[in-house]
Amino acid sequence: MAIKLIGLPHSSNTLGIVLTLNELGLPFELEPVTDLKTIKTEDFLANKHPFGKVPVLCDGDFVIHETRAICRYLVFKYQKDANVVLIPDDLNKGSIVEQYISYEISYYHPALHKILYQEVFNKKNGIPVDEAVVKQGLEDIEKVLDIYEKVLEGKDYLSGEYSLADLLHTVYAHVIYASTAHSDIFEKRPNVKRWIANLRN
Repeated sequence: MAIKLIGLPHSSNTLGIVLTLNELGLPFELEPVTDLKTIKTEDFLANKHPFGKVPVLCDGDFVIHETRAICRYLVFKYQKDANVVLIPDDLNKGSIVEQYISYEISYYHPALHKILYQEVFNKKNGIPVDEAVVKQGLEDIEKVLDIYEKVLEGKDYLSGEYSLADLLHTVYAHVIYASTAHSDIFEKRPNVKRWIANLRN
């Protein structure tokens, strides 16, 4: 039975899973959510996600939700067959990758989300941009990337080798370049610039 991904087609969370599926060479069916009422039904809440959220991944009879949990599941189940290593089996190396996955969800993602929600989502939907929120997001990401600049010294990727941690940083980096005027946050830091260039290639 094919892997099915239920999600909002242009959501960064959906796209992160799509990148993981592609990296692992896995065929899948995307079931786009076009009406949010469909994920609030009793059946969906009982069988897919109790909070009525997406994305949700169905792999045969197995159902899992939450983006990073889905990505980890796919890696642990399929990376050996795909002959790629997104989370190393070695405990120490794998734990370092998990450390940087935590950086992404705890520091990088929240800072960029403030910017992108205002400058992409709000603009698209005719909602006024709250410049104070954008300013705070820029201040936050500057602090985050100052630390990343040190972490990336002498390395092409966060843990040295390309991993799920790097992959999960990719979507928001692409959106910053494609949809905002803030790519300088990456470009002015040589180590971060090199890393982002690697992710975007």
